Amino acid sequence: MLDVTSLVLFLAAAVTIAVTPGPGIFYVAARTLAGGRGEGLASSFGTGLGGLVHVVAGAVGVSALVMASAEAFTILKLTGAAYLVWLGLKTIREARVEAPTGIAATGAVRAFREGVVVEALNPKTAAFFLAFVPQFVDPSQGRVASQFIALGLVSVALNTLADVAVACAASKARDGLSRRPGFVRRLRQASGAVLCGLGGSLAFARRTA
Repeated sequence: MLDVTSLVLFLAAAVTIAVTPGPGIFYVAARTLAGGRGEGLASSFGTGLGGLVHVVAGAVGVSALVMASAEAFTILKLTGAAYLVWLGLKTIREARVEAPTGIAATGAVRAFREGVVVEALNPKTAAFFLAFVPQFVDPSQGRVASQFIALGLVSVALNTLADVAVACAASKARDGLSRRPGFVRRLRQASGAVLCGLGGSLAFARRTA
């Protein structure tokens, strides 16, 4: 189990990433704006299921990596910290509203199915789980795959909750969401700064041998 400090750090990073406006959130918003709350919620749960694909795949890969080389795991940890910093800088640099256009209503079933495919085939999601979650896995406690899956499930749950919240909010403001670019831009800039700070903290964090 994670100690209190590591748990707080993990939750802080996971929540920040979950609420940072990105492709997933904009996809759910677009689907909601096109087909209403039903399609938005369906797409939210679809992207959640797609995220689980990456959790399972990542658990197998990370477990094998830890068993093969402790040094490789350390490199992965540092790479993950660098990834968070890069993600933060990228979020700040690209802070802007990408208006969801060109999406037609399709029905809840198709919205769910498309959500699964969109997330399962998203290489950025795979890179995120492989770079972020392993930093909080403690090889000394064993059951590396189980630890990865548990942390991955928490991250997926937070992402899904954020998507559901976006779907509910967008359904209530289907005509006004695109007229608030300044708010979303500032949110992304603040989230990017937090991600940079978390990445720096993780890079210097000590792990039990």
